[in-house]
Amino acid sequence: MAHIVILGAGTGGMPAAYEMREALGTEHEVTLINATDYFQFVPSNPWAAVGWRDREAITFPIRPYVEKQGIHFIPQPVAKIEADNSKLHLANGETVDYDYLVLATGPKLNFDAIEGLGPEGGYTQSVCTIDHADKAFEAYQKFVDNPGPAIVGAVQGASCFGPAYEYAAILHRDLAKRKIRDKVPMTFVTSEPYIGHLGLGGVGDSKGMLEHEMRQRHISWITNASVTKVEDGTMHVAEHDDNGEVKKEHELPFSYAMMLPSFLGVDPVAEVPDLCNPKGFVKVDDYQRSPVYANIFAAGVNIAIPPVEATPVATGAPKTGYMIESMVTAIVHNIREELAGGTPDAQGTWNAICLADLGDTGAAFVAMPQIPPRNVSWFKEGKWVHWAKIAFEKYFLRKVKKGTSEPVYEKYVLKALGINRLKDKEEA
Repeated sequence: MAHIVILGAGTGGMPAAYEMREALGTEHEVTLINATDYFQFVPSNPWAAVGWRDREAITFPIRPYVEKQGIHFIPQPVAKIEADNSKLHLANGETVDYDYLVLATGPKLNFDAIEGLGPEGGYTQSVCTIDHADKAFEAYQKFVDNPGPAIVGAVQGASCFGPAYEYAAILHRDLAKRKIRDKVPMTFVTSEPYIGHLGLGGVGDSKGMLEHEMRQRHISWITNASVTKVEDGTMHVAEHDDNGEVKKEHELPFSYAMMLPSFLGVDPVAEVPDLCNPKGFVKVDDYQRSPVYANIFAAGVNIAIPPVEATPVATGAPKTGYMIESMVTAIVHNIREELAGGTPDAQGTWNAICLADLGDTGAAFVAMPQIPPRNVSWFKEGKWVHWAKIAFEKYFLRKVKKGTSEPVYEKYVLKALGINRLKDKEEA
């Protein structure tokens, strides 16, 4: 009997545990380890940060759902990975041996890279976790009583830009509903070379469409921006030219700010010798497996992938839900093949799909493959995306509570977007 341990119970780790359990049957043991005892649906955090969702709506306790499927659950942070001996050291002093380790930890949020950044000891808010979204909403409630300038965006080195665009539009919509939007000058600050770059070099007409959405909402912007320091009420921003040279310094006043940070690999993973790149992201081969440790696989935000292109200010490439889902499915297949005496042969997709809510409308994009040149580059907007994002949230939460291994993006999102024909074209 083999023991497969999955580290991380997010939008990649929870489905990985279910898929692994179903694929391997009862012959092998599956254990899920997570730093907290609850699951959080991170894509809903921009809504939670303005009070459109509460914590109870997008979180739930993990143990009863996974144990119902025959998966052992340990709610403990991992302090150290002893990869040479296939052993995990937990924060409570316990150890866990494994035959296979699947890393789905998500990132470490690199607020410390910029003085004054972040909700813990800094002056900006975040929507990266439900705890941060709760803090953001608490600050927002005070802000609406005494409104002033607002800043939203993503700092240098960030790779996840979609939630910043979502939050800017959602903030606009909520302020308008409260009839105080006219009291809030809003600036979008981003390391992207242009609006709609998204860390992907743009997708379809994302530049024109998202610039239009910004103008419609009276949101000004600064691109090619690096945040040098944040003080209470003032954000220091350097605006760069196309050669990366500083062309203008800004001191932006704010009463409320939400800035997405850059990511790093989590400490216990980054500390494993030869497992990761210098930023702590796991290096994997075509089969999601470490080239150094053959029994370690990784999926999701914690894997190392190169930027789509060089930009004047550093930007990373996002890992979208469809990519993560396909990586997980490939890992499950490859571990099952090895246990059956075969060799890994399944590969994850490098296709990117995103549904972004913009308050009362939305934007959806498909990039196949993620890195240009592409076979499919598709960007659309409309109220239907807003409703599709809501439906996706409800479906995904039902899926992970039910314990099904059914692929969400492959079976439903592509179908909902009406682009199965585009996927067929890309594969052809």
